[in-house]
Amino acid sequence: MDLDRPNVEEYLTESIQESHENLILRDLIDISPVLTEAAGAIIDDSFTRCFKSIPPEPWNWNVYLFPLWCLGVVVRYGILFPARAMILVVGWIVFLSSFIPVHFLLRGHDKWRRKIERKLVELMCSVFVASWTGVVRYHGPQPSMRPKQVFVANHTSMIDFIILEQMTAFAVIMQKHPGWVGLLQRTVLESVGCSGFNRTEAKDREDVSRKIRDHAQGVDNNPLLIFPEGTCVNNHYTVMFHKGAFEAGCTVCPIAIKYNKIFVDAFWNSKKQSFTMHLLRLMTSWAVVCDVWYLEPQNLKPRETSIEFAERVRSIISVRAGLKMVPWNGYLKYSHLSGKHMEEKQQIFAESVLHRLEEK
Repeated sequence: MDLDRPNVEEYLTESIQESHENLILRDLIDISPVLTEAAGAIIDDSFTRCFKSIPPEPWNWNVYLFPLWCLGVVVRYGILFPARAMILVVGWIVFLSSFIPVHFLLRGHDKWRRKIERKLVELMCSVFVASWTGVVRYHGPQPSMRPKQVFVANHTSMIDFIILEQMTAFAVIMQKHPGWVGLLQRTVLESVGCSGFNRTEAKDREDVSRKIRDHAQGVDNNPLLIFPEGTCVNNHYTVMFHKGAFEAGCTVCPIAIKYNKIFVDAFWNSKKQSFTMHLLRLMTSWAVVCDVWYLEPQNLKPRETSIEFAERVRSIISVRAGLKMVPWNGYLKYSHLSGKHMEEKQQIFAESVLHRLEEK
């Protein structure tokens, strides 16, 4: 059956419009994976989430609980904080008045001097924990001084070291810090075998493996503690462990630390807060509550690489502390992409989209 001319033109017009709409739809479908990936990276970035504090749900903004919250603020800042500050001041006075004479007067008796200094450092760390009203539960056998062993733990804050140090005088390899923390590192902490490095200097990072091997060989050295993540993570995740502690030929003793956020979030975001302000926040909270597990020592298995060994130990710690493992290097936290590099990537993406649209 023949169609008249108006019907044929109408049919062709509709077909052309439909084809044009299909081409546009196909173009959108072609670039949708890229857009989805970009949106997902912005909304659900598993890397940046590792270094962000997750605020608790608000509970005090109603007529019944707000007065109680105000009363709690008065108690924390008006009663607990002054009492805790007094404990800290008295602790520092006792510590310094004992540590300085021992450090300088017993230099000819290194064995006794090191033993007394260890006890004094443990005492000062206990004072710090008391200034937060710390409630710490330790699980498992306490570490002992043995050669060829290294202790590794997940890292949430510099107070991890204080909490572990109050029970055992660990020697720790730590990032160098400025200010009063750096002064303590160069004086008090060096007396128990601690040493520092700068993560921004390649030479310092290369020396870490050598320091680990040298310290682990000593019979009288304090147990060596390392935080292989290399940075503080928010106690919800664990990032990749650096392999330095796992290629030294030593027995690795995992330690898992988990903080209870019901009273305070112990995560230290060093980019946004100084350690002094971090301590003040802890001292004005209700309490610092955490669990510490000393886990079963691990050794390198046959045909297992140091990287695989590190991941196996990280898995043991993550499972015990209930943390999620993510495949990121923590040092990326301190890396910044140049503006030129970002503009080049944006230009390449824009050109690819425009070229595809021109072809259609």
